[in-house]
Amino acid sequence: MQKPAFNLEAFEIKEVGVVREIKGGIVKIHGLPNCIYGQLIEFSGTDRKGLVIDFNDKEVMAFILGDEKDIILGSMVVSRNEVFSLSVGESFLGRIISAIGEPLDDVHKPLEGDTLCPVFRRAPGMLDRVPIFEQFFTGSKILDLTIPIGKGQRELIIGDRQSGKSTIALDAIINQKGKGVVCVYCWCGGPYASLTKVIRTLQEAGAMDYTIVVAASASASAGEQYLAPYVAAAVGEYFMYSGRHSLVVMDDLTKHAWMYRELSLLLERSPGREAYPGDIFYLHSQLMERAGLLNEENGGGSMTFLPIVETLQGDITGYVQSNLVSMTDGQIYISTSLFHEGFKPAVDLGLSVSRIGSKVQSKALREVASTLRLDYAQYKELVRLMRVRTKLSTEISEKMRRGATLTHLFVQEAHKPVDELTMIVFFYAFQRNILEILSADGLNVFCENIMSYLKKSRLEVMKDLSEKKELTADIKEGLDRTFVDFFREKKIV
Repeated sequence: MQKPAFNLEAFEIKEVGVVREIKGGIVKIHGLPNCIYGQLIEFSGTDRKGLVIDFNDKEVMAFILGDEKDIILGSMVVSRNEVFSLSVGESFLGRIISAIGEPLDDVHKPLEGDTLCPVFRRAPGMLDRVPIFEQFFTGSKILDLTIPIGKGQRELIIGDRQSGKSTIALDAIINQKGKGVVCVYCWCGGPYASLTKVIRTLQEAGAMDYTIVVAASASASAGEQYLAPYVAAAVGEYFMYSGRHSLVVMDDLTKHAWMYRELSLLLERSPGREAYPGDIFYLHSQLMERAGLLNEENGGGSMTFLPIVETLQGDITGYVQSNLVSMTDGQIYISTSLFHEGFKPAVDLGLSVSRIGSKVQSKALREVASTLRLDYAQYKELVRLMRVRTKLSTEISEKMRRGATLTHLFVQEAHKPVDELTMIVFFYAFQRNILEILSADGLNVFCENIMSYLKKSRLEVMKDLSEKKELTADIKEGLDRTFVDFFREKKIV
């Protein structure tokens, strides 16, 4: 058989379109008849990419990933046969990246990924998960004792601006040092100056070694701010599916919702309540569902979410706020009034809850924490009654002293996490009713020195407590003797 006199080179067929309109980072394109939601597109003549966010019979709408100044009307758009994905790897640790995966720090080292992670990945199914059983320690005494969080849980941090929400999340990241947890901090819509303070705090605490910062500040494009939480979740999923534990902090989803509202109005979607589009609930629910604890067949990793949402004058019934409360596994409500009273972290135990609860706590922690919420609630009620009553019975005076001691134990400095053993010792002493007799100075001496005294004089007791995580009769006896010896030596009684 005679061979043909010519050769056909391999060629690739791609769909193309033409830019018809550019407005606020959104481009309207004529063409691309077979596009899908979340598909990547390229603008010919530039290195810019875009992401399909909406389409109809006549046109395709996409937002530009980056600056729009290089894109002109009439330019050609080429579709890529892929959805937006991020190549993630170990080299991301300690880095600051944008919402499109580009480095934002001054580290002259390329970001090398070994796995392509879809940004809009479907959440793990029910059969891929197991019930949450292990506690995620934030290092905050009031949280780990009264509002315990499990690995794989979604716990909302909600409160007014400048009330300490980000501080709680940063403390949780700092507390993961040496615990093998990879942390992802997503900065969405906030000022760049505040972001630099966050990064400086993490660096000073030595937390950047196991942390990745995904940043889309207020100066970033609307598309990047919209993508930032999804990119952070994709980075966290990489470590979860590799059998490790990850924490994703989203700071904050209020500004994310504002940006999506702005994009939706530019896309001419019908506004609903508070001018938000109809799919605002789905926007965040599809994101929250990606957290969880996987079974052993899928690696046994977990991804814990700490989303942050801002309230206006303490109103938690706002549209976005109530949506997020309904789709998470509990909320930590930060009270501005408590913050100004000096009670920090300013957690309102009356409005805060963890739907996982004490089942993730060790036996020792569960035992010492069992009555703390009730004791604190009774104390706050007595404080209110004190405004109208002047004469106090002996019983009420004792409860007031006990409540004041508990409040003192709950107060904690920022960026100074407390470990589990310290919490057990502190609140076992509180449970034994031996701290109420101390003055404020004596209580400070106890909190600052008791752990070092225990390790020096009762090392075997601390080893048993660390291994068993249970207050056995022998451990209780050892702790009681230590408290007596400590009070006698320090002369604080």
